[in-house]
Amino acid sequence: MTVFLLVVGAYLIGAIPTGVILTRLVGGEDIRNAGSGNIGATNVYRIAGRKLGVITLVGDCLKGVIPLLIAQQGFDVDETGVALVALAAFVGHCYPLYLKFKGGKGVATALGIFLVLSPLSVLCLLLIFVFVLWKWRFISLASISAAATVPALIFFFESSPALSVATLAIAVIVIWKHRANIERLRNGTENKFNL
Repeated sequence: MTVFLLVVGAYLIGAIPTGVILTRLVGGEDIRNAGSGNIGATNVYRIAGRKLGVITLVGDCLKGVIPLLIAQQGFDVDETGVALVALAAFVGHCYPLYLKFKGGKGVATALGIFLVLSPLSVLCLLLIFVFVLWKWRFISLASISAAATVPALIFFFESSPALSVATLAIAVIVIWKHRANIERLRNGTENKFNL
């Protein structure tokens, strides 16, 4: 019962639409109707500015961190329970109840999850992300590259079947949520990221 309640709570926390809330608080337009229409940090950054974009990134990241810390530190659940909580928080961001299940792409929330589960993996992922972004200037390509790599890193560093399965599911969803970006990358119409 404890794990079930933690999973439900993780989903509800993950489903909090940080970007939508923040842009409304500052009196901006609904972020879903601007730019790419995505609720994540990249679109908030482009539409509402650097400060709000960074705050959105941190908020979305915390949606992965907080449920896992509660599960691990507050209830000492086993690896399978931790994996379920991680997956629930991630799915909450991507398919939030509050927005009729139309959410973000999950990269920042996944970052928060893996910061808790495997800091060494995150270090490797950040190197991959930064290199791809520096070389080609596409956040989507950097995100896809990191997502494609993370299952192998978790398997190598953590040796946990439950976490490996959850990580593979997260990676598949991240790449699936980027399918429109993949099509634009193929067509040469994807927006490059400029600081």
